[in-house]
Amino acid sequence: MRVLLVGATGTVGKTIAAALGHRHELISAGRSAGDLRVDLTDEESVRAMYAKAGRLDAVVAATGHTHFGPLTEMTPGQFKSGLLDKVMGQVSLVLLGIPHVSDGGSFTLTSGILNRDQIRQGANAAAVDNAIDGFVAAAAIEMPRGLRINAVSPGLLADSAEAYYGFFPGHAPVSSARVGLAYVKSVEGALTGKVFCVD
Repeated sequence: MRVLLVGATGTVGKTIAAALGHRHELISAGRSAGDLRVDLTDEESVRAMYAKAGRLDAVVAATGHTHFGPLTEMTPGQFKSGLLDKVMGQVSLVLLGIPHVSDGGSFTLTSGILNRDQIRQGANAAAVDNAIDGFVAAAAIEMPRGLRINAVSPGLLADSAEAYYGFFPGHAPVSSARVGLAYVKSVEGALTGKVFCVD
């Protein structure tokens, strides 16, 4: 398969590349690194990326930022930044990518554990993760040509636990290998409209 991996250089992206790269042709894309450059908040940038990528069998998104901070100090602008970046970025990847993915191909988006296990200062991330999951469930019933769409919702990755120290009290980190398998299941499997949770 020809698989476009957006966000390949991040922690989750590297996990996906390790899980899929030895069996498929990976085309990496990112804002500042990869085979292709893309800014998912810019529709024209997404269109240009797809034009250069050629025909694809799968698209995997491991990208998007959210705002972490106390609710009482959060501004509407800060909240909106997560919606525009992680939600609309991944939604744009799907809406603009449908014509570029072969019949029976797939999209895999990335949400996160805050869709089901909330933390302090994570209101924006929780809203974003749930929005992605909701989009996947509804989009699956309208996808043309046998296309599939799923999301992977990983817990706190062991490889990035130190960077988030203090934000996730009591959360048991999950291994990169387990997270990678969830993406393999989405790309190579037959399910659609699912959220694969890795806790």
